[in-house]
Amino acid sequence: MSEPVNLNRFRKEKARAAKKARADENSVKYGRTKAEKQRDIQQSEKSIRDLDGHKRDR
Repeated sequence: MSEPVNLNRFRKEKARAAKKARADENSVKYGRTKAEKQRDIQQSEKSIRDLDGHKRDR
């Protein structure tokens, strides 16, 4: 006679696998590299500095 099968465990494993697959898909679709994020931060900081540099003192 074989051992009993825990159906809840298999259901949860299947759900985890589906969730991980979706997360991997989204990371490819929407994810950005660390270098891209850093570049965007630097560009926004530079634009703020440039704008502040054109202000007149009153």
